[in-house]
Amino acid sequence: MGRKPMFALHDEGHPLFMHSGEDDAAGITPKAHGENFPVAALVLPRDIRRHLLSVYGFARFVDDVGDEGRVRDPLRLLDDVDADLDLLYAGRLPRLPVVRALTPVVETRAVPAEPFHRLVEANRRDQTVGRYGTFKDLLAYCELSANPVGHIVLHVFGLATAGRMALSDRVCTALQIVEHCQDVGEDHARGRVYLPEEDLRRFGCGERDLAGETTPARLRDVVALQTTRAERLLDEGEPLVSSMGGVARVAVAGYVAGGRATVAALRRAGHDVVGRAVRPHRVRLLSTWLGVLARGTRGGNGRGRL
Repeated sequence: MGRKPMFALHDEGHPLFMHSGEDDAAGITPKAHGENFPVAALVLPRDIRRHLLSVYGFARFVDDVGDEGRVRDPLRLLDDVDADLDLLYAGRLPRLPVVRALTPVVETRAVPAEPFHRLVEANRRDQTVGRYGTFKDLLAYCELSANPVGHIVLHVFGLATAGRMALSDRVCTALQIVEHCQDVGEDHARGRVYLPEEDLRRFGCGERDLAGETTPARLRDVVALQTTRAERLLDEGEPLVSSMGGVARVAVAGYVAGGRATVAALRRAGHDVVGRAVRPHRVRLLSTWLGVLARGTRGGNGRGRL
């Protein structure tokens, strides 16, 4: 049975509702440039780029519902998004523009509903869970918040196999972890801590360390541990690049490079992430992208069956 929409409870004139995925891809693109997810979007053919930007617009919409305090009842609105997805997959007209914008990618690329619902569930969890006890707990969260994006991208390219999705999960989880490392102070200000509590205890970190204006050495050690874990996941997932050919290889190499360049930036900054923005330089990102692409080209012809 589908979820019952509750749109009457919300103001459809609110800016969140006014975002138009069909007509606003150009508006999404500038914000996308600063994110790991769409780092390679501009090299893609127009139709694939628009598909990915509509997916990105959906993901940002759902994140904004949970993160920015812009609606009175975010859990209720997330239920509405789920219900709208049910309408879309039932062949009916969704109410929200960002969900309507998914119609072409769903119809032409046969993207299943499940990864979209998992993205909604991740943001629903953000409303009720503010901390994660263990790294294993964090990985389970990434199964909802990050890995579905990789599955959707693989469907858009027509390359979704079990083997590729497993490799994609490692890459996407790594990207999520390095983003958490970059945003320690910002996340704490929102009442969320994505550094595992067991690691914080292990290095002797307390609440003051997370709420301060600088990054004490013990907190840097926690961030360094997560950075190393993310790099290991990128190592494990990078063979995904060599399993593809053409623009898919170029794009996925860009996603991997975004993670690797961010790892390098965190290390150059000494994992000092509180009160400052740690981002990779464009030149480093480009050189890393070319390096990942070269390794992928040497490693396979894009015809492997994973």
